[in-house]
Amino acid sequence: MNRIAKKIAIYSMVGILQVGFGASVIEASPIHNVSSSRQQQDDRYDRDHNQNQNQKQKQDQKQKQKQEQEKRERQRIENERHEREMKRRHNENYREWHERQEQEKERHEKALKTIGGIALLAVILSNN
Repeated sequence: MNRIAKKIAIYSMVGILQVGFGASVIEASPIHNVSSSRQQQDDRYDRDHNQNQNQKQKQDQKQKQKQEQEKRERQRIENERHEREMKRRHNENYREWHERQEQEKERHEKALKTIGGIALLAVILSNN
């Protein structure tokens, strides 16, 4: 019985060593590394792609903010000009002043629509 127990113990150790050695060979094999390196490349591509998308979104957002700021500035300038033109001049009678006010109101509305249209056109073109 003692001999059988020794043989079982020896064969068990040899089997365990072979399994351990086989596992380490499989881990070190190039076939296994190719799939992990491919996965690493895919992960790197996804990370780079996401970074590029984030940068593009940030640039688009900055461009939109710049366009909005330009639009507000144009509107501010137009509103200041409109206020100056709406005031009565010292050499002007009431009838001429009211006529000039009507013309100025129409011109001001048209200018504001143009500014809004330009901003809308810029947004449309920036999306393409």
